[in-house]
Amino acid sequence: MGNTTSQDVGKPSVVSVVGARADEPVAAADSAIKGAVTEVAAAVAPAEAPKKKICCACPETKKLRDECIVEHGEDSCAKWIDAHKQCLRREGFNV
Repeated sequence: MGNTTSQDVGKPSVVSVVGARADEPVAAADSAIKGAVTEVAAAVAPAEAPKKKICCACPETKKLRDECIVEHGEDSCAKWIDAHKQCLRREGFNV
């Protein structure tokens, strides 16, 4: 950044990640970042609705979660609860 060549003189300074000029207000950069985050979130979201009912999805992790809760209590089973939630998310559920 500190090195400039004769070709660089007179060119505007640009923030490459956001695409905003360095002399624009911070609000413009924040707005650009929020827009990019929204685009990424839309791309990650499942394209279609889940094909199963939530009660029928992920039977393996559901069984492990339920058995752990019955035997040890909910507080001791965070690992299995999280694993089941991750499985449900992969199936397209918003949990």
